[in-house]
Amino acid sequence: MDILMPQLGETVTEGTIVSWQKAVGDRVSSGDVLFEIETDKTTMEVPTTSDGSITEIRVPAGQVVPVGTVVAIIMREGEQAAPTTIVEPAPSTAPAQAAPPSPKPTTEADPAIIPMIVKRDLDPFNAVRTPERNFGPASLPNGVRVTPLARRLASEGGINLATLSGSGPRGRIVARDVQQAERVVTPPAAMPAISATTTASPLALGARADEVKGHYKETAFVEVDLNGMRRTIARRLVESKQTVPHFYLTTDVRIDRMLELRRQINEGRSTRISVNDFVVKAYSAALRACPQANSVWADDRILRFAGVDVGVAVAVDGGLFTPVLRGADTKSLSTISDEIRDFAARARAGKLEAREYQGGVGSVSNLGMYGVREFAAIINPPQATILAVGAATRRPHESPDGGVAFASEMTVTLSCDHRVVDGALGAELLREFKAIIEDPLRALL
Repeated sequence: MDILMPQLGETVTEGTIVSWQKAVGDRVSSGDVLFEIETDKTTMEVPTTSDGSITEIRVPAGQVVPVGTVVAIIMREGEQAAPTTIVEPAPSTAPAQAAPPSPKPTTEADPAIIPMIVKRDLDPFNAVRTPERNFGPASLPNGVRVTPLARRLASEGGINLATLSGSGPRGRIVARDVQQAERVVTPPAAMPAISATTTASPLALGARADEVKGHYKETAFVEVDLNGMRRTIARRLVESKQTVPHFYLTTDVRIDRMLELRRQINEGRSTRISVNDFVVKAYSAALRACPQANSVWADDRILRFAGVDVGVAVAVDGGLFTPVLRGADTKSLSTISDEIRDFAARARAGKLEAREYQGGVGSVSNLGMYGVREFAAIINPPQATILAVGAATRRPHESPDGGVAFASEMTVTLSCDHRVVDGALGAELLREFKAIIEDPLRALL
């Protein structure tokens, strides 16, 4: 039985084996922990789902491997190791023909043979689902089909599939066609730069680390290896800024009435409602009031949602989590407060489940507690907006009688994906948020 690196989320493409709990030759039973893994989002123990003995460990502790990689082999009682089997063709009633000459051995599987390989049954825990990457549709505009491997190779190699002729069944473009195009058509000097939509990034590939270090030969420094979380954050932020057309809207919000209401609510409570809880509630209510903004971009269409799911940025050592509050617009302030507190505690312990930080239409990122007055946040794809919240300060204003009065204000900046939220819609969403914060009882209705 092959033990695979599991996929813990739609956007997770690799993981690090932190430690092995079993060794070669050990007997294991269903439920026994085999190894511990770390991804960009979480750390968890991986159990076995069958009984047997470990006959091989292919990936040592500390190594980063892609999702779906075979990391160990478990043999059941009486089972013998055998190479991958091939489906035998069905018996034919046609006259026997001389067998064709054996093909020349090769180290690379022929795409025509790949579909014939019998895949072993995968248990539900280890089942691998291909991440929703950006390798293009399965059919070209002219109707020609393209295999998944060919799409990935073309995307990574900068090959225009429309210029290729398929050699597969019914003219399908297979990996062999892309590989030949790379060798014949695209000389190394003309290779395009890796785009942000590929699974690799300049940071993941080293970003010419030696060249960078060359500028600091006379300066002492310490090299810090990237963990899975920091590597993925770097890749996704580069991807977001290069592929999502950001624009920013900023406004100042008076919060005196909200602070007074918060004071009244917190009287006699053991757990206190924070300003951030009000912000999340107000932002979810604003998204509900602006249904066109309660949407995300889906390549060739926009997905518009009935419920409002809002992410809340939580800082942890070495990175950032954005767990998602489901149906935030329908929840009370106390429920939102309790859920955010629980998310933060489990995020810092690395115990969040993948489903808890996936999805959402927008997020809230609050740096006010650090004294930051104003900032612009980067959108977390596939979400379409993120609200950056600054610190509350006392600021002077002209009073109705011409004098000077002070009021508590905070500056918020809304980052928008222009493909989903245009300028007028973003301004409407921000205006609605401002109105709810300045009249906070609306958030409780």
